[in-house]
Order: sequence, then C-alpha cells, then structure tokens
Amino acid sequence: MANGSVNKVILIGNLGADPEVKHFENGGSLARFPLATSESYTNRNGEQVTQTEWHNVVVRGGLVDVVSKYIKKGEKVYVEGRIRTRSWQDPSSKEMRYTTEIMTDNFQMLGGRPASAPSEAQSGGYGNNTGAASSAPSTGPSFSPQAEDQEDDLPF
Repeated sequence: MANGSVNKVILIGNLGADPEVKHFENGGSLARFPLATSESYTNRNGEQVTQTEWHNVVVRGGLVDVVSKYIKKGEKVYVEGRIRTRSWQDPSSKEMRYTTEIMTDNFQMLGGRPASAPSEAQSGGYGNNTGAASSAPSTGPSFSPQAEDQEDDLPF
C-alpha cells in the first residue's frame, strides 16, 4: 500500500454461465463469467427481500484451462481480485461504453469437487501460483491466475 490506496474485492457467489474462454495468437488466454451474489433483508412491511448483484469476472494466465474444464453454471466459487473499469467507443452509435470487471488474483471452487475433476493426487494438485495462503475455506482446489441484466436466469 505504498500509495495509500487499496483496490481489493472478495466475492462468494454462483456462476451465471459457463466460463467463456478466449485464446490469443501470442499464447495468452483469458476466461470470463458472470458471478451472482445475493443478500437478503426484511423490508418495512416485514417481507423478505433478496437482492442479486451480477459481477463480470475475468481470469487470466495458465489456470484458464482449469477454470474452463472444472467450473460450470450454478457452481459456487470464491473470487478475490481487483476492480477494473474499461471504456470504449461503440462503433455504431459512437457513444462511450463502460464495463466494470473483477480481475481475479485468487480463485477457489466451493461446495466440493465436481465428479469429473481428477483428485489432487492424480493431477499433481492445483497450486496457488502466488505462494500466498488463501483465507478462503479450503473445500476445493485453489487457483491464482495472473452487463447484461440476468435476473431471470438465476443459477441457484
């Protein structure tokens, strides 16, 4: 925190879709997926209200293939990362467009291992690339890779 600011986000939620993977000519790759987080509260009338927030999650680096193979729509994950906002000019309307994304620094599957996933002993284990210990519950392999309204299709 050399400059006196912090950009950190921690989310636990459910995937709204299977990860979308892109591979680039330079050998790099990334995966994107929507993540739903929900909170419930009681309103003034005593009714229980659930509010769902959607987050655009981006995973980069060598673990993109692992993410694309082992997580699917509806699964619960822990995501730790940074908030990034990008802008671009829409080619047809010439208006500026913006999107806010979570750039993943740490990733963990929650709720147990999918039936198709090899055990850590068989696969050699999934490591935490940064070497830092995760504060998330360790119920699944840990990953550390370098805006549409979807409320009608909740994954849980």
